[in-house]
Amino acid sequence: MTLKKTLLVAAALPMVAGGAHAQDLVLGVPNWPAANATSNILKIVIEENFGLEVELQNGTNPIIFEAMDAGSMHLHPEVWLPNQANLHNTYVQEAGTVVANQNPVQAVQGMCVTQHTADTYGITSIDDLTDPDKIGIFDRDGDGTPEVWIGAPGWASTVIEQVRAKSYGYDQTMDLRQYDGTVAWGELGTAANNDEPWIGFCYEPHFIFVAYDLVYLDEPEHDPDTWNIVQPTDDPNWLELSEASTAWNGAKLHLHYAANIRENYPEVAAMLDNYSMPPEVLSEAGFELSVNDVPVEQFAADWVAANEDIVLGWLTGE
Repeated sequence: MTLKKTLLVAAALPMVAGGAHAQDLVLGVPNWPAANATSNILKIVIEENFGLEVELQNGTNPIIFEAMDAGSMHLHPEVWLPNQANLHNTYVQEAGTVVANQNPVQAVQGMCVTQHTADTYGITSIDDLTDPDKIGIFDRDGDGTPEVWIGAPGWASTVIEQVRAKSYGYDQTMDLRQYDGTVAWGELGTAANNDEPWIGFCYEPHFIFVAYDLVYLDEPEHDPDTWNIVQPTDDPNWLELSEASTAWNGAKLHLHYAANIRENYPEVAAMLDNYSMPPEVLSEAGFELSVNDVPVEQFAADWVAANEDIVLGWLTGE
């Protein structure tokens, strides 16, 4: 018996009152694989168990939050905190138009290299990035300036990595590159498979830690007194005014949803409050979508079918 039939027979949850109509809920899809997978999983769960029509819509972090605030979008599957603290504070704490799920996934982030790069070239510390004798190996285009990928445009972490590069001084020795993560991970795969040097921004849970042997660069332990992040939207001199000269603090990934779901679809809101995703699922999703080219719809459907116990916990709170 499928999960849907089990719930309907057991009447574990009531159906939403009233007939469903097109696009009852619009779930945001940020531009990284694990978040894409999560939104597709939740689409299936909501449609199968609450009789609603769910649309998926791509968007950056600010766009999704603004849309949740306006009521035109209803969910962000993977909000990184403290990376997106400015959006969380504005819409959750101040406006109260967005709700944060309280079952986060623990995350790690920082600059990393392949183990081959660390072992062969001695790149093991953040301080090595200011040593011209060591970092010449990262000058891939031959223009005399080594390159380092610091993240994708629009990621909150990319802004902070600019600040960290300035604070540590390697913005003076390296060309800070920003482009889509899929391009960076493709470069990583090529480098790893050919024993070539690679350096870039890393975060986990992520499929790259399943696919490749990576190590974070050593740096001073996080000290909140050394961190002062001013957002570009808050001051044109944000970079000059900001500082982050120690490691990232541990990050957490929270699902966020529009507060109006609690009024319009309270059973769905209860499910979203109960939502909790094992971190290894996010890494697995990224690996299947990015390395094995599994269509996200297929991954989501297969995952829901194979994990009825997890989904039932979201639906019943048990």
